[in-house]
Amino acid sequence: MDKIVETVPNYSEGRDMRIVEKIADCFRNRENVKLLDYSADKDHNRCVITAVGEPEALGTAVVDSAGVALENIDLTRHKGQHPRMGAVDVIPFIPIRGCTIEEADKLARHVAEQIAARFGQPSILYEKSATSPNRENLSDIRRGEFEGMAEKLKDPAWRPDFGPGTIHPTGGVTAIGARMPLIAFNINLSTDDADIAKSIARVVRHSGGGLRFVKAMGVMLEERRLAQVSMNLTDYTQSSVFRVFEMVKREAARYGVNVAGSELIGLAPMKALVDCAEYYLQIENFKYEQVLETQL
Repeated sequence: MDKIVETVPNYSEGRDMRIVEKIADCFRNRENVKLLDYSADKDHNRCVITAVGEPEALGTAVVDSAGVALENIDLTRHKGQHPRMGAVDVIPFIPIRGCTIEEADKLARHVAEQIAARFGQPSILYEKSATSPNRENLSDIRRGEFEGMAEKLKDPAWRPDFGPGTIHPTGGVTAIGARMPLIAFNINLSTDDADIAKSIARVVRHSGGGLRFVKAMGVMLEERRLAQVSMNLTDYTQSSVFRVFEMVKREAARYGVNVAGSELIGLAPMKALVDCAEYYLQIENFKYEQVLETQL
């Protein structure tokens, strides 16, 4: 494949693995598409697919997966810790090799148009595809969630870019757009007090005066009885994983709480993890080329 695009769509189902597997099947055994990873979280009630491929083939797989999600997910019955506004909640396209952010944007618009035409699912373009500044930030688009979205879309400022002017009755609204690589990184705390996680999230995220390229929220992992700071790092070269980790750890210490562990959702660039090793091992004069896999 001369051109490779990555997509990391999020679907509002993390408990019924039968549905999760149906969604993942849309990316399996397809020419010029490779399913790299998929994960489901019961507490968030959400699954995340990571796939790469040639733009046209990958776009077709995503559209098919949206059809499966809309057929099997009913947001009027959906409950979970993660904010959501759509059965297919968000579909990002990320240029990886041989293509530009403009080409990823073109693919995002094509997929949005197809999902609207085939399934009647309204879509709002976000990030680099946004048609106005208020639509760039995903959290701004999603605010109000599924329950408040029908009323929100009555405002001309939030009219969908594709599809009908109101929500799909069970599938809500989907955000679609081109963006640069993002790292979904969560830190679990040694407490069952979700308010502590929410307080830390407010301090860490950019909108609260924290790190520039960090979005964060505090949630409760009911099965494990642990509070979690759930984050998206939108530019790891500017707000590194290790810097985010250290900030959360220091803030947690103010409440007498430790870090119980962390988790990576989906995939991350190797450099982001190598940067962590360099930082914590205090390797002097380290060069990225010293990692064996970079020489293969």
